[in-house]
Amino acid sequence: MTSQHDQTGRQNQHDQAGATGQQGGHTGGGRGFAGMDRERQREIASQGGRAAHASGNAHQFTSEEARAAGSKRHANAAMRAAQAANTNKGGDSSLS
Repeated sequence: MTSQHDQTGRQNQHDQAGATGQQGGHTGGGRGFAGMDRERQREIASQGGRAAHASGNAHQFTSEEARAAGSKRHANAAMRAAQAANTNKGGDSSLS
């Protein structure tokens, strides 16, 4: 349960954070990674990927792993399509 005071306080904090971000001249409109423009996000993500590979922490799929993952994806998509088709065939019998 949240009180009226709690909700108002949160709204005020949100308003203050938005005002601070706009005064800083950022065009993204938010704080952190999501508030950055797309190109800057790509630069940072690219740096992280290079660092992970350099340190040996990045996973590199073998062709067998990639093939298995693709097969699972396609099997799941086919199953969802079949379920959707079966759902639409019968109509809504609960209204009868």
